[in-house]
Amino acid sequence: MEVFDQIRAGVLGDRSQFFRDLSIPFYGANRPDAKVSQGLRDSFWLQGMMCGHKAAYDCIKAFSETDFTEDLEKIDVPTLILHGDDDQIVPIADSAYLSAKLVKGATLRIIPGAPHGMCSTLKGQINSELLAFVKGTASAAA
Repeated sequence: MEVFDQIRAGVLGDRSQFFRDLSIPFYGANRPDAKVSQGLRDSFWLQGMMCGHKAAYDCIKAFSETDFTEDLEKIDVPTLILHGDDDQIVPIADSAYLSAKLVKGATLRIIPGAPHGMCSTLKGQINSELLAFVKGTASAAA
């Protein structure tokens, strides 16, 4: 809860700077050989700033204090769980590994070196993973 309290303090103290700073670990821009454009980081900041102040603050409570266990256990359709093993925002052990155990028959794909924002930084690879899953699921159903 201490980490989430720090996030709340950042949003309350200087929301603009908080989102600028958060874009660095979100996209892994602090890693050697990272190729994260300033434009992508600026887009992240803009999205954060477009959110209402109360909504940004309340979102922290929602993602840090909501237990989705029962919801995940009810999923009964083919499910792909993608997670980067260098996600500095959401620890893989506390999310993807647990979700894969709770969702019946889930397919877990770990993307080596991928940050939380991997859909933007590794979009070609993520799209390939999604397409392979959909094609494999369709073939299995046929």
